[in-house]
Order: sequence, then structure tokens, then C-alpha cells
Amino acid sequence: MTAENGSFFPTRILLLSRTKMVNYKVTVYTGDLAGATTLNNVYIKLVGTDGESQRKWMTGLKGATAFIAGEMSTITVSCPTSLGKLVLIQLDKQRLPLIPEDSWFPAKVEVKSPCGDTYKFPIYRWITDSEVHHFREGTALRVFEDDNHLGAYSREKELKQRSKDYCWDVFVEGIPHCIKVDNPLDLPCEVRFSFTKTTEFAFTASTGLAELNLKGLAASKESWSNIDDINRVFWWKKTEISDYVQEHWKEDAFFGYQFLNGVNPMLIRRCSVLPSNFPVTNDMVFPNHQFNLAQEMKNGNIFLCDYKRLDGVKTSIINEKKQYLMAPLVLLHKTPDKRLMPIAIQLKQTPTDDNPIFLPTDSKYDWLMAKIFVRSAEFSEHELNVHLLRTHLLAEVFAVSLLRNIPMVHPLYKLLIPHTRYTLQINFLARLRLISETGVFTKFTASGGEGMITILRRSLSSMTYRSLCIPEDIADRGLETVPNFYYRDDGLRLWKIINRFVQGILEHYYKSDTEVQKDSELQKWIGDIFEHGFLSQPSTGIPQRFTTVPELVKFVTMVIFTGSCQHAAVNSGQYDYGGWMPNTPTSLQQPPPTKKGTTNEATMLKTLPDVSTTAQGMATLWLLSKQSSDFVPLGQYPEEHFTEEIPRQLIKDFQAELKTLSSEIKERNSTLEIPYTYMNPAEVENSVAI
Repeated sequence: MTAENGSFFPTRILLLSRTKMVNYKVTVYTGDLAGATTLNNVYIKLVGTDGESQRKWMTGLKGATAFIAGEMSTITVSCPTSLGKLVLIQLDKQRLPLIPEDSWFPAKVEVKSPCGDTYKFPIYRWITDSEVHHFREGTALRVFEDDNHLGAYSREKELKQRSKDYCWDVFVEGIPHCIKVDNPLDLPCEVRFSFTKTTEFAFTASTGLAELNLKGLAASKESWSNIDDINRVFWWKKTEISDYVQEHWKEDAFFGYQFLNGVNPMLIRRCSVLPSNFPVTNDMVFPNHQFNLAQEMKNGNIFLCDYKRLDGVKTSIINEKKQYLMAPLVLLHKTPDKRLMPIAIQLKQTPTDDNPIFLPTDSKYDWLMAKIFVRSAEFSEHELNVHLLRTHLLAEVFAVSLLRNIPMVHPLYKLLIPHTRYTLQINFLARLRLISETGVFTKFTASGGEGMITILRRSLSSMTYRSLCIPEDIADRGLETVPNFYYRDDGLRLWKIINRFVQGILEHYYKSDTEVQKDSELQKWIGDIFEHGFLSQPSTGIPQRFTTVPELVKFVTMVIFTGSCQHAAVNSGQYDYGGWMPNTPTSLQQPPPTKKGTTNEATMLKTLPDVSTTAQGMATLWLLSKQSSDFVPLGQYPEEHFTEEIPRQLIKDFQAELKTLSSEIKERNSTLEIPYTYMNPAEVENSVAI
């Protein structure tokens, strides 16, 4: 092999008799993306098991317009003898005199051989330089069956380059590791935002605060003087659900509903024994003795939300004022009419005389203030643990490990690469604009700064593999039979559909446990995830290596579910439920009441975030909930990485099941007062992309 001159075969093969040439019809498809066109000269070489073609300049009737976005170009490559089975192609482009080097996005190449065989080469990569790039024929191959020396060389070269392009970094000790880059342009082209995504994201981010600045709200450090004044911010952007929230946020039934179908359905669990630090009595919660607390716990009708991860967290200072964040315990009762009603709230973990248990029978503002402190704690628990850690940071770990360890020709790469779209750049921007020292989360939330890191570390140390798998998580929390729990209903069906799809794909390629065990690339992928995502903590239950096909199927199901369905469930409704600030305050300016009967409307207004904090929070939640126009829904794969018939049919079956579920969810939602749309497959994005 003479890699120096780009040739895999001795020159003598190419000097054979040219009396009878064999012709290969080559069709190159340029991706339909902004900026995908190249005006440079494009060259191709075909490499097979029995030889290679000469490097061919791809020009034809279209001339300089041959490689325009969305177009295809066809040429004939002639060879003196058959090249055998095609293994790979080489592509490069060279700039023309007086024309600058540009970027080109080839989608795929198809080659029809003289024997009538069609070879497909998935690419879907940006070519920005004049180097020679290798792309494998599309049939998926594990490392132990890729025994052709041409393929082995190409595979090794690809992974060597990837290990340089995708390096691990530590943002903060004690949380999952991330990709090492200093700015978005340091990211490899193929994982960056599209032009459309970049433009829309910047526009949404800039116009939100610009509107609020024009109204003089984004810089005001004043407290709200009247609850109705918050409409000055709120009218700026509204959704159907945010309007509903504004109208119903004070109601106990809606407060309870959000633990099931709001943006954080992950904390609530069935309560069979009261925590020792939550001394609720039967007379407190059922003063008329219409129910018995012990009996209701036995009957499975009592539920607990415990924010203990927030206990003792150092809070931030916003606009020169100390902020407050509690670690509440909330007891809820499932009533005979199937509503989940709060019946007791303790705002601090340690029961003391100055930490009363608030009850629905207390005064209007005592009870409302207790719920406001819970909802503020909910903001931090949701954003840091449930949203940032359990979807964004884990999805980045899954993606970086995939890109470092799994080559394009591997079936796992073909299966998972669509589920990594935009994740690396959106997470870089989150670290830069949200959780950095000058980020919005740091500056305008009670748990920003040091508190944020404490919560993230505690959350990771208590996270388990079981809690990332919705069937086990629902069972472990005792929520199998809770009525009107749409996150559970939709999530379990989605898990099953994804699991069937993943099982079909992986069992097509892995016929035995032995094949899983000897796939060294697969083992490096999970090893990297265990080390860099879960910091080598065996207590998480995350596998350190795969030994069986079912183990692999389950883990890959979790990876896809986490980056698509779970992220949609905890991300898409952020503005719906947080846009009306009193329902989900990002911070609170006053400590909680230490005894009952001391609160009123004025107390509440002084406690809620000031005007600027409200404005910053609303603009950020709007940005994080805004779907891009190049959104790709779950199960749609515009990039055709699989070329074999069975995986392609499995994808069609997957899409059909998702379409059926989508129709059934829409039909159910038409009968609901509050539609639950976040896990409708048509509304779920393939990846963590916002």
C-alpha cells in the first residue's frame, strides 16, 4: 500500500492492456443545504478489492454548476479491468485560479458497476479543504468482520483523525465531561449548526431581550408592585398553555397536575412511609377525618416530592440582593375524583419550630407562598438535574464517545448519528451563555454559580441507570397506576417502539452475545461513556462493557430515548409553564415565613423576582422552547446512512408505529383541558438540538 500518493495498489495494475475498458457510472449527490455548493474542481477515485481507478476529474455537461446544492452530477469512470467489489471511494476538491476555496457538502455517491451492481456510499460530511477523503461503501461492518486490508486501513485512519477532532475536556470537576473546544468554529463542520439554525437561533436570542429592553424592563431592579403588572412582560409572548397557567397557577389541582405532566415529571413518587423529617399527622391533612393518612398510604394514594438535593445550597446574589432557595417536602393526595392535591408542605428539610408545615387550611397567602417556594425549588431541580444533566450533558457524552470510537461504516454509528445532531454546539452555547460566570443562569437564578455546581454534583452522584430507563423508573417510583399521567403513558409507548426498532437493527447485525463481546469498538464506546459520563462510578449501574445482545439493545434504546423523547418532555414546555413567572420563579428575594399568619400580597410581591430577573428568565425560556424550522422529528432520517434492505425496512416500520402513536395522542388531547403534546412523536426532535 502506498498511502503517500493515495494509491492502494501497485502502479503496474493500472498499466494493463487498455484494449477493452470497463465503465462505472458514478452519480454524486450534493446535499440540499445552504452553502453546500462548490465551484472548485472535484476529483474521485474508486477503490475495490481487485484494483483502483485513476483519479478522475468530475466534470460534465453542467460544468461549474455540477455540484450545486440539491443537485446530482453523473460521470463515467473507465478502468482497464474490473475493480472487483468496491470498498471505498476517495474524494477531493481543488480550488480554481482566482476562485477561493469553498465548502462542499456531498450527501452520497452511487456507483453502478459494469456487472449491474449498485454501490452506495453515504457521506453527509462537509469537505472544506483540498485533502483526500475516504468514504466506505455503505454496507455496515463491525471491526472483527472488516477483514479487507483496504477497509482496515481506512477505518484506522478515520478513528485516528476523530480522536484528534473530538477530545474530552472537564468543564467542572464532578460532572460529566464535555468536548474540548474554545468556540463553535473549533467544532468539526459536520456537527455544527446549519446556516438556518445559526440564523434563527441568533435572531430568537437577540429579539427577545431587545423587545424587553425597549420596554425598559430588562434593566429594572425594582420589585413588582402589582401581580397584574407582570403582564407587561408576559403579553410579549404567549402560548395556549401559558395563558392557562396564568389563569390557574394559584389552584391546588393545577399545582398537583404539574408534578405529573409539567416539565418535571421525574421527582414525584408514591409514599408508603413518611420521611422521619416530615412529621405530618392525620389531623393536619384530614382534619374532618374523611380519610385516614396511614390507610391512604397503604392504599397507594399518597405521594411525595422531596427536594433534598437543594438542601444547604449556597444561593446567588442578584442585583445586590441575597436570594433564597428552599429544599421543600411536599405531600400529595390522590382524591376519589382522580386529582392530585397538595395536602402538606414543609419548606426546609429539618423540622423545627420556625419551619412550620403549611396546609391548605392555612390563610390564603400562607399557603400560596409555600407553593411559590416549592415552584421556585422546582425550577432549579428541573433545570439543573432533570434538564441539563439528565438530557443535555448525557447526550453530549454519548455523542462524543460515538464520534471518537465508532467509524462511519459501523452499524451503531449509522443508528445513532442522527440522534447527535446539533448536540455538541447547543451544549457549548449553554456553557458559554447560560452556566458560565457571566451566563444568564448564573446571574439571574437563585442556584446560579456555586450552588449550580453543588446541585449538579449531587444529582450525578445519585443518578442510576434504572432512573434513565422509563419502564424501571416508573416502577421504582410506584407510579404505574396513577391516573391522568400522560408523560408515563406516552413515554412507555415510545420506549417500546424505540426498543423494538433498536432490537431489530442490532439483532440483524449481532447474531450472538459473542459477537457483542468481541466488538472492540463497541466496548470502547461504552467504556468511554462509563468513564467520562458517569465518572467511573459503579453505583450508577451503568455497564462498563457489553456482554449480551439484550444489554446492548437496552442501553442503545436508553440513549435514543434520552436524546429525543426525554429531552422533549423536559424541554419543550419550559415557556408554557415558566413564562408566567409566578408559577415558576427562577429566584426569590425574601426568606420563607417562619411562622404562620405573617404573609400577605405585599410580602409575596417583595419575595418574587424583580423586574429584570423576570425579564431575563422569560426571554431565556422562550429561546430554549423555540423550535427551529429545520427541526427533524423522531424517526425521520433525511441522511440515509443504512443502505441494506432490512434496516431500511425496519426504519419504515419504526416510522409507521410513530405515526400511529402520534394520531392516537392527538385524538386523546382533543378531549383534555390541558393537552399533553411534548411526547407526540411529531413534536419530538431526533436529538438534543435546543
